[in-house]
Amino acid sequence: MPTHQDQKNDDIQAVVRQALKNGKVLAELLANLKSKQETIRWNSFQALLHLSEQHPEALYPRWDDLVDLIDGDNAYWKFSAVHLIANLVRVDTQNKFEKIFDKYYGLLNDSVIVAGHVTANSGKIAKAKPHLQAKITDALLNIDKTQQKHKDLIKSGAIQACDAYFEDTQDKERILEFVRNQRDCESPKTRKIAKQFLKKWDQNP
Repeated sequence: MPTHQDQKNDDIQAVVRQALKNGKVLAELLANLKSKQETIRWNSFQALLHLSEQHPEALYPRWDDLVDLIDGDNAYWKFSAVHLIANLVRVDTQNKFEKIFDKYYGLLNDSVIVAGHVTANSGKIAKAKPHLQAKITDALLNIDKTQQKHKDLIKSGAIQACDAYFEDTQDKERILEFVRNQRDCESPKTRKIAKQFLKKWDQNP
């Protein structure tokens, strides 16, 4: 028997198919990200998230609309854009992400929710754009220099992001030193993730 979640996924996929065929549906989904009705906003985000994962090339022409969300003053708009942009980076043939790199990572100074989504998506971006790995590493390892109020908690996402591209990075020792320093940080979550990372990657614990 189909579950409620199955039905919900079917509904989302149906909307994705409509958006692929009809530009007006896609435009409506993007506009709905600013809806004051939480259900409409969330469902539209879920549809766009699936679209960006499965057919990023279909959403890529609306890149500027997503960047506009980052410039807004609403945390929901920002974290929605953070996720969607990260999914489009793999089809970013025009190097648009490079132009907004500072804006994107400037969100580490934003609310803990927004900043957390930035770190959570950084591994994906680093894998898609290897030439930006050093720059991404710098941003993640310098969280203490941001105005973020929950630095220790945000570092958990930074460690997870580094884990995603650690095999490819030229900054292994810098990352290891950063993670070692988090074993005694104030966030229990970050301490746990740091220990897991070091167990996996550190040859000189």
